[in-house]
Amino acid sequence: MQRTTYKIAKMDCASEENIVRMKLEGMPNIKALQFDIANRKLNIIHEGEIQPITAAIDHLNFNSTLEKTEDINDEELVLGGTTQQEKKLLKQVLAINFFFFVLECITGFIAGSMGLLADSFDMLADSIIYALALFAVGGSLNKKKSVAHLMGWFQLVLTILGFTEVAIRFFGREQVPVFQTMIIISVFALVGNATSLYLLQKAGNKEAHIKASTICTSSDVIVNIGVIIAGALVYFTASNLPDLIIGSIVFALVGLGAYRILKL
Repeated sequence: MQRTTYKIAKMDCASEENIVRMKLEGMPNIKALQFDIANRKLNIIHEGEIQPITAAIDHLNFNSTLEKTEDINDEELVLGGTTQQEKKLLKQVLAINFFFFVLECITGFIAGSMGLLADSFDMLADSIIYALALFAVGGSLNKKKSVAHLMGWFQLVLTILGFTEVAIRFFGREQVPVFQTMIIISVFALVGNATSLYLLQKAGNKEAHIKASTICTSSDVIVNIGVIIAGALVYFTASNLPDLIIGSIVFALVGLGAYRILKL
């Protein structure tokens, strides 16, 4: 039995972890995957040749590097699984993200804010990641990849529609969005993400998918703060440009997530 360690520079969230898992699933010589999202590393417990595994990882274009391969004893092999407690935790975070997707989507249209709409799509993308992880447990490899591709195309369509709307509003001289709604709803979303982050950290779970979810939620907090700042800038500048800029940035993040999923 051997353990090979990879440095995967672009693996910093739940979406990348799930993509790597699905890419490697079904390879008979792999016995276990041990993710260290915080340090962007992956340990693979395997038998036989490592070249096919390396080729599969490199195909994802996540800037991966093979660091070392070492022999290990059977006692060092630790297999992890998703417990009922972990499933319950992910369902709670999924519910919070989906609730704020609906809230921000509705208020984004009412307030005319692309920042809120983009953040709602980001919340939806996170909901998809959590739902996919829960749905795929115990499922076949083909089912997992089919669902992942469907979600990837869905995110890509959302991104295209979002950028189209940004362009229309930029060239069409749309009215300034309601900054009060932008700030108030983003504060609520910030509280929601902070609650998710608290639940994830409180669990004290060291499983890779839980740690990845924690990192993703931390990034969402930053996005919420960005929308709040954009709302303040809309007030001070009496312009819709700050709202369009933050919307474009978040749409780009959603599109990047879709691209990575479709790389499967």
